[in-house]
This record gives sequence, C-alpha cells and structure tokens, in this order.
Amino acid sequence: MGGTEKYRQEHPQKSISYSRVLSLSREIHPEAPAWPGDPPVEFQTVSKISTHGYFSRRFGMGEHSGTHLNAPNSFHASGDSVDQYPGESLVASAVVIDVTERVQANPDYALTVDDLTIWEARNGLVSAGSVVLLQTGWQDRWSSAEQYLGAGADGRLHFPGFGPEAVRSLLDDRGAGGIGIDTPGVEPGIDSDFTVNRMALEQRRIVLENLWNLDQLPATGTTLVIGILLLRGGTGSPASVLAFLP
Repeated sequence: MGGTEKYRQEHPQKSISYSRVLSLSREIHPEAPAWPGDPPVEFQTVSKISTHGYFSRRFGMGEHSGTHLNAPNSFHASGDSVDQYPGESLVASAVVIDVTERVQANPDYALTVDDLTIWEARNGLVSAGSVVLLQTGWQDRWSSAEQYLGAGADGRLHFPGFGPEAVRSLLDDRGAGGIGIDTPGVEPGIDSDFTVNRMALEQRRIVLENLWNLDQLPATGTTLVIGILLLRGGTGSPASVLAFLP
C-alpha cells in the first residue's frame, strides 16, 4: 500500500455542508466593551497613501479583546498556550441552548443540569466533541459597556453564564469539546473565581466569549470554524468565529 493511500485511509476526507455562513465575532474598535483592567484597543497610523504610497496602521489590544478564545495557561500555570491548539481542534460542531427568557427574570442566571435535560429531550443528546453555545440575549447590550458588563452598585459584575454543575456534566458525561457565550464571560459575572473557565480549561477545550448572532443559529447542525492568532505563549487570542449553518 502506498503512503498516500494509507494516509487517506487513516485520515478520511471531511467536508462541511452549509446553506449560509455567518460571523459570530464582534468588530474590534476602541469603543468596544472591555473587561475591567484589560488593555484598551488602540490603532495608530504608520503610513499614508499621500506620503508613502500605501495606507497602514499598527494596533494594540489585550489577548482577550472582543470575541476571543481563552487558553488553558490563562488559568492554569502549566496549561497549554493558545499557539498549541491544533488546527483540527478549531473546527467543531455546535449546539445552541437558549436561556433568554430565564435571563430576563434573573441577570445572574446560570445554566443548570435541568436545563440540559430539557434541551436534550427536545433536540437529542449533546454529541461528543460539540461546542455548546449559550444564547442569553446579552448581545443587545453591547452598545453600552456599562450595561454589557453589568457593573452594579455592589461593585460586582452581573451577567449570565454557565453553571459549574452543568459544565461538569457537559465535559465529563457528554464529552463536549467546549463552550461559548454571548456575554463577557462563560461563568456569571458574580463568579469572581472564574470557576467555569478553570473547569473547561483543565484540558485544552474551546472557551469562547463575547460571541454574537447566536439567535440566528439553529439548536443543532451548525459547524464552527475558529480563527485565532498563534501568539507564542499566548493566554488567549481575538477570534474570528464563522458559523456554517445547515
């Protein structure tokens, strides 16, 4: 058997069937909401068409600016950095769980195991390797950093997220490949210990924050393609997340 044929048998060709491609990433600009203490987004012109014959800028931002992927080393000292994610791990099926109605009554809402059970009764089991996206409706607050971060008089942040029991069930019982959300963080803002991030990044899982357009995705059938910057030793990276809808 030739080497090429053997490779083909060991690595069967994969394909993505889709009817529409949708971006789930936010534009990056200086006025976009940023996590408290993160570096601001800055752009600086370095060349002009009138002077140099071409237009170019330099930019600066934090590794967790805008829509981004968190890497294990952002919460675990011995964890992998963002440049250690293999390309194949950045293409994954996705499921969407909608908790918008629950969030309207409780901005600190956390996804529960009961929520998963109800969702699976309607849509089937969460398949191994899937990235579970939590639609909260929080994207509508993006134009106001104060409202998006949910800064309260108590000095804490208030926005919804995944509950730790639900995430443990997704990772251990269902073998989910990761999680993502349309808020500043995958755990509720009141959780200053970053419990869910720590759990999901104990291994090299996908953790996406500041997504949008989740309301335009079906509950199942979407494929994600996650583009990142291979920042050497990076704790995360701004991400261009494309959704291929069935």
